[in-house]
Amino acid sequence: MSDTLNKDLEKQFADILGPTDPKVDAEARERLITARIGLLLKQPFFGNLATRLKLTNADEWCPTAATDGRKFYYNSRFIMMLEDEKECEFLFGHEVLHCIYEHIGRRVDNDHEAQLSNIAADYCVNGDLIKHKIGKMITTVPCLHEPKYYGWNYEKVYQDLYDNADKIDITELLQQLLDEHLEHEQSTGTASQEGDADGNGNGDSKKPKLNDKEMSEIKDELREALVTAVKNSTPGDLPNGVKRIINDITEPKMNWRELIQTSIQSLIKNDYTFIKPNRKGWELDAVLPGIKNDEMIDVALYLDLSGSITDQAKDFLSETVGIMEEFQQFQVHLASFDTEVYNYKLFNNDNFDEIREYELRGGGGTDFECIFKHMKENLIEP
Repeated sequence: MSDTLNKDLEKQFADILGPTDPKVDAEARERLITARIGLLLKQPFFGNLATRLKLTNADEWCPTAATDGRKFYYNSRFIMMLEDEKECEFLFGHEVLHCIYEHIGRRVDNDHEAQLSNIAADYCVNGDLIKHKIGKMITTVPCLHEPKYYGWNYEKVYQDLYDNADKIDITELLQQLLDEHLEHEQSTGTASQEGDADGNGNGDSKKPKLNDKEMSEIKDELREALVTAVKNSTPGDLPNGVKRIINDITEPKMNWRELIQTSIQSLIKNDYTFIKPNRKGWELDAVLPGIKNDEMIDVALYLDLSGSITDQAKDFLSETVGIMEEFQQFQVHLASFDTEVYNYKLFNNDNFDEIREYELRGGGGTDFECIFKHMKENLIEP
């Protein structure tokens, strides 16, 4: 834990990992169950989602709490250190929001990004809980809390931290992470190592990791659980981020592949020609012009490589390649972006095979203004 903690608390946390004491665990589970009941009565939306997480003792590797979207991992000694059930409610709310906002197993490229990602996630979650009075903010240990970030989404907080990384003490912020953040099994970051992105770093050999299949299954399960929680409760005054996700799930949407197809087809200019008459005119004993398609198409693609979109970028590119191959003549202005534009290339019929080897770059925050600036500088007409 942080060097800023008082000596008594440091002493308590020095021995917090280890074999489970059955008596302490029983008391901790009773406290957690009471807290979940409290959420069901006062915050039924959060209570519904909290009760679906299986209580799982993690005394040997987890100093506080964690979740993988299916289980609520807890350290029984830490639970008994909390001031009251209200702080337990806050802890449940913290893990529930990590699930809703899909912070679990988020992909990162390196240790620095892993650290900023975990800090941004906790800032978002804690701010929403405090603003909407879910339980009571935990005071037993330092928690990341910055009123400036109230209402900000993860990407915006991450970008602010990234832009100001040289002005903040990342190590100190890492010490204030409330829980363990489980990492992706294939992540290149080493967030579970001592003193790194999670800040707690002990017992990592027993710390669960999530693979692609598990992450996909958990994501589907969480979306179903979210819909069920909405149906079984009155959401009330929920954080805006939660409302957006609920709307995304419950409101019908156009398939993105169909949207790409429709958008590109709309760029095709048609004209009339007598070279290929319209057959409908034959029934009228008249020669009517047919439609001539302008087969030359010119499009600009800027692939969003921000942290929340990266996994979809290759699918998007592959789908676009397939559509473009339907046309005789074309050119594609291609680039990727997050807060700036990367690797701009122009592809046409002569070099289109190379597009499959295009290198996607990015992975930070999101700034759409950089697209329009790039188009203006390169004389690309939207």
